Amino acid sequence: MTDHEVLRVFCDSGGRHGNELAVVRDGASVPDESGRQALARELGFSETVFVDDPDRGLIDIYTPTLRLPFAGHPCVGAAWLLGVPRLVTPAGEVTVRNADGLVWIAARAAWAPPRTLRRYGSPAEVDALPVPPPGEWVYAWAWQDEADGRVRARAFPGRGDGIDEDEATGAAALLLTARLGRALTITQGRGSQILTAAVPAGTGAGNHQLIEVGGRVRRA
Repeated sequence: MTDHEVLRVFCDSGGRHGNELAVVRDGASVPDESGRQALARELGFSETVFVDDPDRGLIDIYTPTLRLPFAGHPCVGAAWLLGVPRLVTPAGEVTVRNADGLVWIAARAAWAPPRTLRRYGSPAEVDALPVPPPGEWVYAWAWQDEADGRVRARAFPGRGDGIDEDEATGAAALLLTARLGRALTITQGRGSQILTAAVPAGTGAGNHQLIEVGGRVRRA
């Protein structure tokens, strides 16, 4: 098995929960795309990151079945592990900042893979949802406290790759923030926490606006 580290990304304030992420620090040990895809499938995490240049923050991201140009929880986890001010992904350059124990990345909604954002009337409805059949990537959400920007969410990738529910999904949080146009505190899955914020005006609008996604990272 290729050497890799496992992180939990978007932990709650007590360091619990979070979405597991595999990081292969020595990307050169798995140089070709087919080998990386095979390893990501073998590891079975929702995403696996290969670091191709730790100084530049150059990374390559895979689910068990496909390569992604950008994804939120892999970027937050890789930024925490590498300690770099930016990451370079196929989608574009992701800036990084650290504040109060949180790692924040800034990215554009247009970089996120398409998801269906489906609103429900209450957190209880979201909690009661069964896993839908494969075919559609669904981000189910409801307001916990609309005035305070608190959201309850669950994520169903629908790829049929063994990941029936994603514990914490930065890209979907980014898309929801862009749609609602406001900062959010999202509780997803069993209790993971994702924070978001729109970057101040002057950096674009809509899908071109920069959105920050932040959270806590721990070693698994």
